[in-house]
Amino acid sequence: MRILVTGAKGQLGIDVCAEIKKRGYECIGIDIEELDITDKNAVDTLLNRVNPDAVIHCAAWTAVDAAEETENIKKCFEVNARGTMNVAEACRDLDCKMLYLSTDYVFGDNRSVPNKLCPDGKFDLSISPDCEDFEPQGVYAKSKLIGEIAVKEFVKKHFIVRISWVFGKNGKNFVDTMLKLAKTHDELRVVNDQVGRPTYTPDLARLLVDIIESERYGIYHATNEGENINWADYAREIFRLAGLNTKVTGISTEEYGAPAQRPLNSRLDTSKLEECGFKLLPEWKDALKRYLSVL
Repeated sequence: MRILVTGAKGQLGIDVCAEIKKRGYECIGIDIEELDITDKNAVDTLLNRVNPDAVIHCAAWTAVDAAEETENIKKCFEVNARGTMNVAEACRDLDCKMLYLSTDYVFGDNRSVPNKLCPDGKFDLSISPDCEDFEPQGVYAKSKLIGEIAVKEFVKKHFIVRISWVFGKNGKNFVDTMLKLAKTHDELRVVNDQVGRPTYTPDLARLLVDIIESERYGIYHATNEGENINWADYAREIFRLAGLNTKVTGISTEEYGAPAQRPLNSRLDTSKLEECGFKLLPEWKDALKRYLSVL
């Protein structure tokens, strides 16, 4: 199988390419130097030349706060919406598989989408991959949702995989930021009203290749397993495992005051993966231990 990976030099793309090669498939990894995905002619030319069996579309504008700056709004939509549409149309014309990486941000602040009533009488607030109660807040979120719509519209053989709280050794992430700040701060103020689960890129890469090998098309949620947590508790676990005594004080999203609005509910329901025969990702605490061991 010949698999084309966009965003191949990014935090996730590097691990995806490594996993593809590990399984003996032909991997064509491209990034901005090789292809500007906002250029439709260039996308058509390259994909026709490569003629892949499948495309894993990791390329994206992911600078969430920077996307809110006036000079970057158009750029973000060009990459995440128009660029994805260009890739999707090319995949349609080649009749090849396409896997699109989306995000928890498409749901925004929507915390009113319970899947079921739990035995204790409380609602399960986890969001099903088939939920369509979208409330994207901000430029990044809206651009990624448009990308989803394009993939569903143009590509018959499509997979959409929504992920959250990504970390890995090949890019900037929350774990690295916390460890860096702990070197100069005895106490850190971290948001405690956003809830979700981390996703470790080597674990995710394994799953993505499992998915692209299959013909079980559709929409999935993928995070590492384990309890849902908030960012402040996540930071506390990072420091505990790293043997640091840095104090973490929880604050609200409003107090933090970031330019881009973050989703308060990132509880992504991953059960569809297992239902469709895919192996779930390991628990996030295990993934965090492995990540810290390679730093």
